[in-house]
Amino acid sequence: MDLSSQTIMWTIEAILIGRISASAFAGVGMAIQTMMVFFAALLTFVVGASLIINRHLGADDHWQANHIFGQAMMLGILMSVIFGILWYSGAIHIFKLIEEGESGLAQQAGVTYLRTVALFAPLIITNFVAVGIIRAVGDTQYSMLVNILVNGLNFLLAPLMIFGWLVFPRLEVFGAGLAVGVSHSIGFLLTFYLLRSRRLQLFLSFRELTRPRWSSFKMLFRTGLPTTIEQLTWSLGQLVVTSYAAGIYVVVLSTHTVFVRIQAVLSMVYMGFSLAAMTLMGKNLGAADSVLAYRVARTAHRVMIAFVIIIVCCLIGFSKLIIQVFTTDPETVALGQKAIYVFALAQIPKAINNVLSGNMRGTGDLKWLMWTTIVFVLVFEIGLNYVSAFVLGFGLYGIWGVQTLDESLRIILNNWRFHGGKWRLINSNE
Repeated sequence: MDLSSQTIMWTIEAILIGRISASAFAGVGMAIQTMMVFFAALLTFVVGASLIINRHLGADDHWQANHIFGQAMMLGILMSVIFGILWYSGAIHIFKLIEEGESGLAQQAGVTYLRTVALFAPLIITNFVAVGIIRAVGDTQYSMLVNILVNGLNFLLAPLMIFGWLVFPRLEVFGAGLAVGVSHSIGFLLTFYLLRSRRLQLFLSFRELTRPRWSSFKMLFRTGLPTTIEQLTWSLGQLVVTSYAAGIYVVVLSTHTVFVRIQAVLSMVYMGFSLAAMTLMGKNLGAADSVLAYRVARTAHRVMIAFVIIIVCCLIGFSKLIIQVFTTDPETVALGQKAIYVFALAQIPKAINNVLSGNMRGTGDLKWLMWTTIVFVLVFEIGLNYVSAFVLGFGLYGIWGVQTLDESLRIILNNWRFHGGKWRLINSNE
């Protein structure tokens, strides 16, 4: 619920912006993609801090956990200011990349949206780091509370400010950016209150927030950097795959886009289970209980298998209704209904691999995940997808078939690595 709320809100915002014009839709879409690249870089601090903090919490060392949290927040605040300046000053240069013909309107919309959000960047980005760590240490009911508040407010404010309903003026793209900024700023205030209220496992100490320790910074970078590279590589691979779909036929692109949007929502569900697995694994290893860690890992796999089977049945049983949520184009709906069987099949290994990867992150085996992602993106997502789509002519079926093969082989390798990991040598309390 926590992670899916943001993806759902982005989808709703895209629908609202699309009612202004196609150019506005394109410009804002590129602005969001630009911001996502920057947010991926923040995973270095979120993941790195979370893994270290979970070990300390598992060992009942709350002082050291709060120290690492304060250091991560210090870096998050610094990066938020830098990112805000880059977004605002670099917006015009970024959107010159799409200035062709009538897309000057798209450039204008993208610059307006990115610069508006940039004004709130220090609060938005700082809150992103804080909530990410709160979620990763297991206080998911509070991270859910913050994100549902943020996205609920954005859901209410966006149409009012975009279209000028009630007492609001019609602000269009500027209104969309303003709604994002206001809602996330209120979310920041709630997060700050929770972190000072001692209701969470973590407490935001002003002392730790203002006194940098270089050894802690090094530890955060060393721990979190592999995950950042992993996520950036995967995002690049998916961008290349989308370009392949565009090169086949417009209906293939539109159908692939529908599947990607559905995948985005489902991925947030998988990530929720993955984060839970990572948190429990880290805390159990911090408590030197490898037997309980392994037992919980196996339980997480079984729960995910049962859950994804339900998802697959829903995708196949309600395929037409699901696709028509995004488009009513008859050709897209027809192709989607046929190809959704391959898409649904891909969800099984993808879901299981997410949980398995979460357990491996909990053990700290981040470099393995980084290198396997790099290799598989190059060989399968970029290489084999090209052969499947253009040489063999499998089209959309080939694209999602390759992703099924990709995730399936990763499960085999990750499962072998996980079961043979050195973490199992940790002394157990049982």
